[in-house]
Amino acid sequence: MTESGKTSWGAAIGGGIVGAVLTAAGLMLAGPSMFGEKIVRDALVANPEIIMEAGDSLRDKQFAQTLAPIRASLETPFHSSWKGATQPKVTMTYFFDYACGYCRQSNPDIERLIAENKDLRVIYRELPILGPDSVAAARVSLAASKAGKFAAYHDALNAAGRPSPETIAQAARAAGVPARPDNDPAQEAELRANMGLASQLGATGTPLFIVGDRVINSAVGYEGLKTAIEAARKG
Repeated sequence: MTESGKTSWGAAIGGGIVGAVLTAAGLMLAGPSMFGEKIVRDALVANPEIIMEAGDSLRDKQFAQTLAPIRASLETPFHSSWKGATQPKVTMTYFFDYACGYCRQSNPDIERLIAENKDLRVIYRELPILGPDSVAAARVSLAASKAGKFAAYHDALNAAGRPSPETIAQAARAAGVPARPDNDPAQEAELRANMGLASQLGATGTPLFIVGDRVINSAVGYEGLKTAIEAARKG
């Protein structure tokens, strides 16, 4: 190939590249939606979890403002109403009702997570909203907590089934606490405080979990809670 041919070929390649760049730039300037919207749409179709992650991030940021002034109250247990690490890196607060089927469904997942995560502490907060038996069970639970026997009573009542005068008495005997505890202003204050905290978080029922800046008002199962714990650990 002659020198002039090389020059012409090089010019053609150079001109083609420049022309392609200018054409692309012109199209992007003239119709950015043609590219931008398609790129975004294709990305969301290929990775739909992006939408969920963005929603989770926004929700967590919104809850962070609500949680900040009440976090100490949420994460300070009533006497022995907690399980897990004594010096936790992650704390999960769990509002529950002994009469709540979804709470009983969640309990094995919580026990598994405590066993697997040695840096996890679970704070149990009584939220008896499903009737007189719920309230009675919660009062005995708080009395057991004050006596340092929360876990024994809690596990025994959950094993016995839905709270009733019979199952509450059975769990109380197993834990070594009275089935009909004396009136205690501290216990009543705890129940009122828990109702207030749940209300501030917009709770519509139980279970209610708070892990880091994440508020979960449903039985999301082992994987859902595990994900929340991992996110809280990362900060």
